[in-house]
Amino acid sequence: MGDQSPRTPYRQQYPARPAPAPGSPQRASRAGHSPAAPSAAAATGQRKGWSEPRHYAALDLGTNNCRLLIARPQGDGFAVVDAFSRIVRLGEGLAATGKLSDAAIERTLSALKVCADKLKRRNVLLSRSVATEACRRADNGAAFIARALDETGIHLDIISAEEEARLAVLGCHALIEPGEDPALIFDIGGGSTELVLVDTRSEVPRVLDWHSAPWGVVSLTEHIGYADSRQGRLDAYQRMRDIVAESFAAFTARLPRGIDRPRLLGTSGTVTTLASVHLGLSRYDRAEVDGLIVPASSMRRISADLSGMDLAERATLPCIGTERADLVVAGCAILETIMDLWPAERLGVADRGIREGILRRLMGKERL
Repeated sequence: MGDQSPRTPYRQQYPARPAPAPGSPQRASRAGHSPAAPSAAAATGQRKGWSEPRHYAALDLGTNNCRLLIARPQGDGFAVVDAFSRIVRLGEGLAATGKLSDAAIERTLSALKVCADKLKRRNVLLSRSVATEACRRADNGAAFIARALDETGIHLDIISAEEEARLAVLGCHALIEPGEDPALIFDIGGGSTELVLVDTRSEVPRVLDWHSAPWGVVSLTEHIGYADSRQGRLDAYQRMRDIVAESFAAFTARLPRGIDRPRLLGTSGTVTTLASVHLGLSRYDRAEVDGLIVPASSMRRISADLSGMDLAERATLPCIGTERADLVVAGCAILETIMDLWPAERLGVADRGIREGILRRLMGKERL
């Protein structure tokens, strides 16, 4: 069996995808954020009397990241015209205080102001902005939402964990490898992790079961803390895995048994970062990562290596750096625990998710 399934560009979300042929290359056709050239398909995204195509926008404010995508309809998908992503760590310190900190709020508002400027300049026709676990948990989450609206003009919907999971599936399911058995899609966030079991025998997958665990890279890191010695770090890593396994236990007990070839697809900064390490990239390249299929054994090896390194060592690695060095180990612990409960030989990697799911809903492409 080869190590790569065909990639699916934004403008062609649902092509017929044959199973990977033996000996297929590790990297196939690329999918990027680059705007597509004008075409007849793009013209369908124009209103009568408008000189510019309609633009839609999706903003995902998570516990760790603020991410914006602006796109126009094209064919059965969409073409991205602008994007923004910034690590804001909105949920930093939330586990200890129950509140969003002043510093985290200021960082996030700064990012949202950049997003607001992009929305104005791109003449966005319709948009949706969502907030997830940090705002769900925080005592001052509603106050922050009100302040964000007042200062940036962006109205953030605090969505449920179930809607978060469904949007992630809607945005990335085109990258699931072909197969008849149920597939597992997961999203490791900053404050929570969503697991979704889907039936993929129709064009739009049917959700069979889902679970949200209250552990993401920020919340788990803050809960366990840091250790100075290598053995202390390894012990802390095992505690992380034990905690996550316990939080997954009810879902694990419901999973079907006897699956011939489990299929697994991850959408999160953790999986894209580890995929970059797997590829040996000197800097992150979405075109190389989105749609990649990585052997699970490689992800486990990288996770084991990172769990024993100190902060300074992890910070020197390309695609991890100082921004992700303190949180990546928690992501590894969550990922390895997911691979334990759904032992796929290969892991699909998606640099797409909630934002893309929102855009598809806004454009009426499909429902889930």
